Amino acid sequence: MKEQIISLVEEILKVSPGAITENTKMEDVEQWDSLSHVLIIGELEDRLGISIPLEEAVEITSMQELLEKAGCV
Repeated sequence: MKEQIISLVEEILKVSPGAITENTKMEDVEQWDSLSHVLIIGELEDRLGISIPLEEAVEITSMQELLEKAGCV
């Protein structure tokens, strides 16, 4: 599941495969802004059935946190 989530994030951010890792932070990727963050959370639910409550989603600032909230860590 981790790989699927990372791949989804790379697709939404339009970065090359391998550009996002478990250690990537929002600040490390220019394309990862508030709009793309909302898209990531929405697509996680639509495509993978992973629901993250809004109050938790807004606190996410890294892939590690995203994976934790998605139940992968």
